[in-house]
Amino acid sequence: MSLVYRYYDQAELERQLNARATVPDITPILARYTSESARVRARLPCRLAVSYGATEPERLDIFPAATSGPSPIFVFIHGGYWRLLDSADSCFMAEHLTQAGACVVAVNYALAPIVTLAEITRQCRAAVAWVHAHARQFGGDPARIHVCGSSAGGHLAAMMLVPGWEAGFGVPNNLVAGATLLSGLYDLEPVRLGHPNEWLKLSTADVATFSPLLHMPERAVRLVVSYAPSETDEFKRQSETYMAAAVARGCPVRFVAMPGTNHYDLVFGLAQRESPLAKVVLETMGFT
Repeated sequence: MSLVYRYYDQAELERQLNARATVPDITPILARYTSESARVRARLPCRLAVSYGATEPERLDIFPAATSGPSPIFVFIHGGYWRLLDSADSCFMAEHLTQAGACVVAVNYALAPIVTLAEITRQCRAAVAWVHAHARQFGGDPARIHVCGSSAGGHLAAMMLVPGWEAGFGVPNNLVAGATLLSGLYDLEPVRLGHPNEWLKLSTADVATFSPLLHMPERAVRLVVSYAPSETDEFKRQSETYMAAAVARGCPVRFVAMPGTNHYDLVFGLAQRESPLAKVVLETMGFT
């Protein structure tokens, strides 16, 4: 047996990276993303397809808080292994969070392989910088931005915590006050060695630049981390390793166990009033 990464041979590495194999059928879950997001857009005041950049995919869907502002801002970055989904599938949590008093912003970005991970990361950073600059136009507080992402979105949300990127966008270096990271990938070396690199085309230099574990926050950002019980060992390990590194740097970290969930439906906890995940996220954003 030839080991490729840690103690995994190629076949086992591919199994570890295959989140789809942890559920019987992904299709109804993705359909639920779309239908519940459509229901929320139909019910709530919102500004849709707001441009933050030069290309069509660079757009935001904005849901103002139901209460008077300035309100904390919850910025959601969708997953999809950097090659699937859209902000139109990504606002299902807005009804619950806006009623609680938060603004919700769903970020869209161009997908691989049409663009590189470098460009995807740049677009997400541009989106967060836009939110900071325009927050007061939709009742948001630019000093209370909380980013969240699931799976590939968890990676991208963690990239918003990397020190120093803000200078290139003319925004403060303490831009992100907190983050919720759900089932993310924070060390991209196994990704480079596995099937996702068919569309990401990562080099070793890319791994060094875009692995959040190699660029941990330099300040005490408040973090919420969760993953589903049915995740593969590698997905779980990545979250555990990131949490340990964050704690070592003084970040307050809260892990939220979500029994009965899987890699794909874990995010629906954000939309459920009695969910442990939603409760901890709101507490971390300053709601009691």
